[in-house]
Amino acid sequence: MSLSIAIVGLPNVGKSTLFNALLKRQQALAANYPFATIEPNVGIVPVPDSRLAKLAEVVKTSVIKPATVEFLDIAGLVKGASEGEGLGNKFLANIRETAAICHVIRAFDDSEIIREGSVSPADDLEIIRTELQLADLATLEKQSEPKGRADKSAQERWEVVSQLKTWLEAGEMINAKLQSLNVKEMPNFKLLKGLTSELCLLTAKPELFVLNVSEADLQAGVESLTAKFAQELGVPKASVIVMGNKIESELSSLDEADAAAYLKDLGLENSGLERLIQSAYVTLGLQSFLTAGELEVRAWTIKSGDTAVQAAGVIHTDFMKKFIKAKIANYDDFINLGGWKGVSEAGKLRQEGRDYLMRPDDIVEFMIGG
Repeated sequence: MSLSIAIVGLPNVGKSTLFNALLKRQQALAANYPFATIEPNVGIVPVPDSRLAKLAEVVKTSVIKPATVEFLDIAGLVKGASEGEGLGNKFLANIRETAAICHVIRAFDDSEIIREGSVSPADDLEIIRTELQLADLATLEKQSEPKGRADKSAQERWEVVSQLKTWLEAGEMINAKLQSLNVKEMPNFKLLKGLTSELCLLTAKPELFVLNVSEADLQAGVESLTAKFAQELGVPKASVIVMGNKIESELSSLDEADAAAYLKDLGLENSGLERLIQSAYVTLGLQSFLTAGELEVRAWTIKSGDTAVQAAGVIHTDFMKKFIKAKIANYDDFINLGGWKGVSEAGKLRQEGRDYLMRPDDIVEFMIGG
C-alpha cells in the first residue's frame, strides 16, 4: 500500500525544512523567499519501528525493510492559488493524487523570515483551506446537470454534486463533514464517498496539522501546546503535531545516540517526525503487520480492519487468489521464544483463515497455493 502525503502551506512556514529533515538530507531548497520549490519534491521516508531490528536478530538476517511514507513537498500556496495566483493550479493538481494533506503552519516569530499572507495559525489555515474549497468548487462546476428524463442513478449523482457544492459554499471541509455524519441518516453516503474519490476532491482528504514552533515554545511543553492549537484551529487533537522544524533538521544530521540525548535535553520522548508518522497512521486508519525470515524482516502497511487475505494481497496480488491460510505469531511471543520454531513448540503459533482480522503485532507467514 502506498501512503502518500502532501506537505502544504503558505510560503516560508517551514515546509522544505521539514521535508529536508524527513529525507535526512538537503534535497529540497529551503530558501528564504516564496516559491523556492519549483517542482514538487518527492521523498520516500521509512516509518520508525524499533521492532524490526529485534526481529532481525532473532531470525538472523541483516536485511530490514520498514514500511514507508511518500511525502510530496508542494510549493507555497498563496491567496488566489485556485485562480492561478503564485504558482497556482499547477500545485493544487499535485495534491490530488495523495492520500492526505499535511498542513505546515507557522507558529514562531522571526522578523528575519518573510511572512507571506496572514499573521496567525488560524488565519494561515483558513487561507489554505479556502483555496482548496475554491478548487473543489471549480471541479464540481464542471459537472453537468442531467437533462430531460434522466435515469435514477444520474439524478442521484447530481443531487450529491449539489450537496457537495452547498457544503463547500458554506465553508465546510468535505472530509470533516463526512466524519460528522450519521451514516444511517444518509442513504446516499456511499455515493458521496465514491464521488469525492472519483473527482479527487482536495477537501475530502484527511488532514494533519504541523505547528512549526520555536525551541523555547517546544521546551515549554508539547502536550499543552497540542491541546492549545487543536482548540485554536478547531481540529481533532490527534491530528495536531507540534514540532520545531529547524530542530528536526538538526536532529536528522545526528547519529542515533546523539539524537536521543538532544531529545532528552528538550524534554521530548520522540522526535516530531516520529509523532507525525504515528499521527498519519491514526488519521488514515492504518496499521502494520510484520514478516520475518532468513531473507528479510519487513513491515507492511494495511488498513485497520483488513483481513488476512487482504494483507496477503499487499505482498502480491496473486496471493489473494491462491491464499490457503496464514501462520501467525504474536510479536512478543516471537521475540521471547526465539522465532518460528520456538512459538510452534510452545503452542503459540496460530493458523488463521482468509477472514481473520489482522492485528498490529502479528508476525505472519502466508501459505499460498500453486
